[in-house]
Amino acid sequence: MKIALIDDEQICLDEISGLIGGFSAQHGCHIDTVPFTDAGTFLAALPEGGFSAVFMDIYMDDMDGVAAAMKMRGLDRDTPLVFLTSSKDFMPDAFSLHAFEYVVKPADRERIHKILSDILERLPAQERYIEVADGRKNVRVFLNEIASAVTDAHYLDINLLGGGKLHCRMTMAEFMELAGNDPRFLTINKGIAVNAEYITGFEDNCCVLENGAKLPVRVRDRLAVEQAVRDYNFEKIRSRQRHRKGE
Repeated sequence: MKIALIDDEQICLDEISGLIGGFSAQHGCHIDTVPFTDAGTFLAALPEGGFSAVFMDIYMDDMDGVAAAMKMRGLDRDTPLVFLTSSKDFMPDAFSLHAFEYVVKPADRERIHKILSDILERLPAQERYIEVADGRKNVRVFLNEIASAVTDAHYLDINLLGGGKLHCRMTMAEFMELAGNDPRFLTINKGIAVNAEYITGFEDNCCVLENGAKLPVRVRDRLAVEQAVRDYNFEKIRSRQRHRKGE
């Protein structure tokens, strides 16, 4: 993720940046923070910023956060906006601008981490990636590039949709946690998880993937796995419908 922080007090920028950094380290996800000490500079950078979220103070000297948010929404209607302020007085104005959250200072670690988790879940799937150690090098891989993950003794083979494999010293549980327990990854057998996006069907007690791979499904769980795939696809359709309606 790439998050813009707007506050005219450096100590506040440092505080929220530290909380975000703690979340990044704890959850194994890379987050870049871009600080701005005035709203005008942020608004000038917004068109090219590519921000995943914006944390904005309301009380600022050059332009208050509500006015800045109104200008921001004229350029960007969708990016999650989190207001930071020492008062609850602007809460009605904030939510009229479709604020994602409203945090009264001093920012609470647990609250900020919960907000970041919620934002992470809302990110488009193609934007989310993990960083893993493949041999002696660290590799960033987008989750939508992963077709399956298969346990191999003390290692995990992360198989990519376009071919290729990452051989990582980690457990399946560690992979799932690193991926944020992404609902795309379904466990179909002991030590085998597949990306539901790429399941084309089931054949001879195997799960067939878009790239032609066939992975065995635990026989007694086959019906449950097939139902999980149907549930995933149904929820994906519902999510797209809610997004189109602006829910």
